[in-house]
Amino acid sequence: MSLTAKPNRWIKLAIAITCCLIGGIVAIGADIYRFASESDPSPADAAIVLGAAVWDEQPSPVFAERIKHAIHLYQTGKVRYLIFTGGVGTQDQLAESVVASRYAIARGVSTNDTWCETTSRITWENLQGAKQIIDNQHLNRVLIVSDPLHMRRSVVMARDLGLSAYSSPTPTTRYISVQSKTAFLLRETYFYTLYLIQRPFIPVTGTPQKMQVQPCPLR
Repeated sequence: MSLTAKPNRWIKLAIAITCCLIGGIVAIGADIYRFASESDPSPADAAIVLGAAVWDEQPSPVFAERIKHAIHLYQTGKVRYLIFTGGVGTQDQLAESVVASRYAIARGVSTNDTWCETTSRITWENLQGAKQIIDNQHLNRVLIVSDPLHMRRSVVMARDLGLSAYSSPTPTTRYISVQSKTAFLLRETYFYTLYLIQRPFIPVTGTPQKMQVQPCPLR
């Protein structure tokens, strides 16, 4: 037997494993891209608006698109309540959810139909806080509102938390150019892949992390 036979087998195995990993990641990215266009048309009890950046106590353009879509769902009778998520970002004065609720209330949404979770920093925490509100208010079916390429990871996380959650992506998005869409897709592919790897070890049952939730303040 050639002395190089065994090393060659290891090289082939390494190449095969690498190809499988790349193929798996490409498949995940394709699934994210495909799911981005799915929007559930059925009514729900509430819409969960996932947090995003705020600028000088105003929603960033990305966040504003999410809030506008949630307002549309509310005004057309698709949902009865709006649940805003997101805590206080670095150098911000107000929680993202509070900024979002003020934006919505100023555009005709009743303050009695809004709830705020004011602690979270990431998508998983957004959904944990929303789940507390849903459980406390005895709500059932919910729509997740975010940018299209964010929907696959968000809906999977929400369902893993036990929510009857369905996709309602924003019909408009600030990620328009090929460059911005590609960057967002690569980012989501990374985070969704990481979540799928960690998923078997994440405790989603039992006592959830307690988040700060409240009716959204007017001022």
